[in-house]
Parts: sequence; structure tokens; C-alpha cells
Amino acid sequence: MFNLFQNIHIDWLGKRKIFIGFSIFIMLAGLFSALGRQAMPGGTDAFNLGVDFKGGTIVTAKFRSRPSDDDIRAALNKAGIADPVIQSSTNKPDEALIKIPLIEKTTDTGTEQQQKEQVQTGRLSVKAALDTLGPEAEGEATLDTDANAAYKIIGTDSVGAIAGSQLRNQAVTATLLGLVGILLFIAFRYDWTYAAGAVLAVFHDVLMVLSFFSIFQWEINLTVIAAILTIVGFSVNDSIVIFDRVRENIPLHRTDTLFKITNDSINQTLSRTIITAGLVILSVLSLVLFGGEVLRSFSLALLVGLTLGTYSTIAIASPIAIWWQGKLGDTRIKEVLVPQMGEKMASASRRSVTRRPVTR
Repeated sequence: MFNLFQNIHIDWLGKRKIFIGFSIFIMLAGLFSALGRQAMPGGTDAFNLGVDFKGGTIVTAKFRSRPSDDDIRAALNKAGIADPVIQSSTNKPDEALIKIPLIEKTTDTGTEQQQKEQVQTGRLSVKAALDTLGPEAEGEATLDTDANAAYKIIGTDSVGAIAGSQLRNQAVTATLLGLVGILLFIAFRYDWTYAAGAVLAVFHDVLMVLSFFSIFQWEINLTVIAAILTIVGFSVNDSIVIFDRVRENIPLHRTDTLFKITNDSINQTLSRTIITAGLVILSVLSLVLFGGEVLRSFSLALLVGLTLGTYSTIAIASPIAIWWQGKLGDTRIKEVLVPQMGEKMASASRRSVTRRPVTR
């Protein structure tokens, strides 16, 4: 196997206070940003929620010669519509699905009359923007019967705030259920101490990503939720690689402290971590630079989350696992490389470690 590093001895756990302090600083900055934006008179929301969560209007338009997504977005922006979402249909290349935020100041769209008013307001706003690209086929006319028409609005619908709240709750539920499943699997396959470290590291990654989205007011939509679930899997996979190496090293170095064994395990897997994470992050970076507005939120969430996920595997998951192993197993872990008199060794941890074949 290709190895970037040979015989490195970096004291990662010795720097854990610096790493944890950095993480706390970022999360506090995100917390103050979220609370401050809502507390200030005339301030913005804690997060810049997209149409999927905040509600809005969906307009389906059919074009004689379909403009590019960028041209449609530019026309909508000139008409004063911020953050529109434009989707194409694979089987209907001449159609475009346009999602726009709520136009009216009120977000109470619970009644049927209010929903109809919101749909009409959104339709008129989109029509005013698309008219700059060409006239619409009015009334019962179609693109086939009106030779001068450039487009035709063939459907409108409303995504209310209630639906947005349901989507938000379902996204949170999906994330929490995923974390519970990860916790149970790692606890069964390895140990509760490792499960705690991995799950807390995942919580750390999610909170850090949300902090960046609050500070810089990047839009949060359903693609961001998909990115967060991807980050959860990536971070846990990285942590398991290190935990598996710790499990392999414990029977081989029973005279060493668990502190030293974990440090050595991180160093031994560092090459794999950098190669794997580096290639993925480079791919995501290309999406950030060249993916355009449609993939902007998704790619930014992945870029921040995957970078922090790699960092948290070393800086958060491993120290927490060692700390909890020491608390539950009454194992004294001192910041030394050679065990001192009276110090319990890794072999004296809470329970013996059973070696099991692991498929990588």
C-alpha cells in the first residue's frame, strides 16, 4: 500500500486542548451569530432557509426555445426575486421548474384563500421576469397556436410554511436516527467508548457546518441535508479506521498506555486518512469553483464538513474515546510515552478486546 509517511511520531493527543479550544471557538461564533441575528431589531433569521424549508411558490414554464438556467436566474434576480431555484426535467427539456421564496410579508399560508393569493402573487412575479425573455402565450393560447409566444406557464403550486416545517422536522429526525444506528453498530462491533467518541465527533461536525452556514448566511435547502448525511458517514468511516487500528494494537503492545497506543494508531493511519480525504476534498472543491449556483450550498456544506470531519476524527473522536475509556475503566492515562510505576496499561482497560476480522 502506498504510504506518504514513514515512522512519524506526532503527539496528536498532547495537542487535544488546542484542537478542542478551536472547535469551541467556532461553535460559539456560530451560536452568537444565530442568536444575534434574531435578537437585533430588523435582523435576519438565524439561518438562510431556502424555499424547501421556508415555503414559496413553484411555477412550471414551457419554452419554445428554453433559455439557460443562468439566463432565467438573471431575469428573476432583475425582477427582485432573490434565491430562485431552477430545475430541469430530463424527459421534458423545454420545461423549467422555478421555485421562488414567499413574496408576501406574511408567512401564514394555512387557509386555502391565502395559498391561492400566494400562488397568484408568485406567478405574476415570475411572469414579469420571464416577459423580459419574450412574451407569454396568453389565455387559452399555446406555443403551437401563438407563433409570437416565447413561453407558457403551464402550472403553479404553493409550498407553504407548514410543509417547510414538516421537511425540517423530517430532516432532523433522519439525522438523529442515523446517529443512533451508528452508535449501536459501533458499540456492538467495538466498544461503547469508541461509539461515544465517533457519535460526539459527528455531532461536532454537524454543529460546525451549521455554524459556518449561520455566520456566512449560506442558503440551507434539502441538498444541504443530503450533504450533512454524507458528512456523517464519511466522518464515522474515518473514525472506525483509527479505532480498528487501536483494537489491533492493544494486544500487541500491552505494556504501553492507551494514550500512546492511540497516538501511534493515528500516525499509522495518517497516510490513508490524508490520501482518502484529500482526493474527496479536491473533488468537492471543483464543485465549489465550477458547479455554479445550483450546487453552491451543497458543495460548500460538503467542503466544510469533509474537512472538519477529517479533523474531528483525530482531534475530537480519539480524545473522547480515550477519556471515556479512562473514566469507565478506571484507567489512568498520563501524558507520557513510557508508562510509569503504578500506571495501568492498555491491557487493564475496562474489558478485554476480542479480535474480529474486519472487512475493509
